Amino acid sequence: MDSAHSSLQTPPAKPSFQSTLKYWLKLGFISFGGPAGQIAMMHTDLVDKKRWISEQRFLHALNYCMLLPGPEATQLAIYINWLLYGAWGGIAAGLLFVLPAFILLCLLAALYLTWGQMPLVQGLFYGIKPAVVAIVLFAAWRIGSRSLKNAWLWSIAGLAFSAMFFFKIGFPLIVLTAALLGVLGGRFLPDKFQMSQTHAAQSSSQPAAVIDNHTPPPEHAHFNKTRLLTIVLAFVVIWGLSLALINSQPVLTNMGMFFTKAAFLTIGGAYAVLPYVYQGAVEHFQWLNAGQMMDGLALGETTPGPLIMIVTWIGYIGGVTKDLGLNPVLGGVAGATVATFFTFLPSFLFILAGAPVLEATRGQLKFTAPLTAITAAVVGVILNLAVFFAWHVFWPEATTSAVFQGQFDLFAVVVAGTAFVALWKYKIDVIYVVAVSAIIGLAYFLWSL
Repeated sequence: MDSAHSSLQTPPAKPSFQSTLKYWLKLGFISFGGPAGQIAMMHTDLVDKKRWISEQRFLHALNYCMLLPGPEATQLAIYINWLLYGAWGGIAAGLLFVLPAFILLCLLAALYLTWGQMPLVQGLFYGIKPAVVAIVLFAAWRIGSRSLKNAWLWSIAGLAFSAMFFFKIGFPLIVLTAALLGVLGGRFLPDKFQMSQTHAAQSSSQPAAVIDNHTPPPEHAHFNKTRLLTIVLAFVVIWGLSLALINSQPVLTNMGMFFTKAAFLTIGGAYAVLPYVYQGAVEHFQWLNAGQMMDGLALGETTPGPLIMIVTWIGYIGGVTKDLGLNPVLGGVAGATVATFFTFLPSFLFILAGAPVLEATRGQLKFTAPLTAITAAVVGVILNLAVFFAWHVFWPEATTSAVFQGQFDLFAVVVAGTAFVALWKYKIDVIYVVAVSAIIGLAYFLWSL
């Protein structure tokens, strides 16, 4: 017992660079369950089993990533490997973490476009679509239950919903307005705009780790003005050269610009930016239609990787439907690559350049109050998305000029309601909810033919 206890007090050997790459690639293949599931997997593997990082340092990194725009699980992977092996470690971890999902969604999009009109596929998606309504509604409830702690935050959520639902105000303006309200709230009502502590501090009686509680930050984690400017300049150059490479294809250029803006607006997770992505991809650029967007969201929920990987699906279908003058498969892969690249590029900037600068701001009200207000607004925005999806699913023949045109689909309402109860009351994993809904939808669809 003494020797075992002693071994836990001695940090393990630092993992080799190659072993970290194998881990992140493996995680990319098995990271189901959305950001919460992915973060839980990383905690179990890296804190409890491998002891690459201590509990407190893990939570410190996670809390920082949760303040940033972008997919927090991906950024956490970048952050941890950045601590271990600097910039190249972070870049490698981020790329390997999303690579399996990118390949899988490209393959699924190609199959979908080829065989999506078959009765079997139509039947499966007939059951999946109402489940998506339940999933988005559950996301609004889950985030709202954690973040709407007082009447002021409820009011911001209500205003955000009304702004988007009734007045069609765009997501960026809603985010900026919420941030301004947060600045004012932090100054005049500081007790109402305190950011809730999602992750409580853990017991200090933890096994020793490679990056332990008292391990000094490595040299590359210290703030250095020259390094910061170099990283920012490199980001701008890479972004600019990438846009220049696709300048001859207006569709791809639009994707690059649009998904760059989306990447800077994903405060609150993937669900927060979905309404903005929907507005741009479906309504403005028309890279795909509402049904295809919902089908992609359902597949994104049931495949490994971050949910924001739905941009891969959007890019692939847009690359095919907009006819880039290429073979459909090449056009789809080009669109998927552009959408994914420009969505994730800022995440690397936020960690590699921002971590040494912004870690010290965590817990300071002047920085956290705007984020608290934005999170409240995000609840209203997600609820608007759930209502919009429900309208499309429950009245499939309706249009904006005839809102309740056509037959009301009672079966879809029953599936959506049952799926929501399964998620909310019984805590059933989203993968099982989608799978069962697909089977029920297929059976009902074939029976109705």
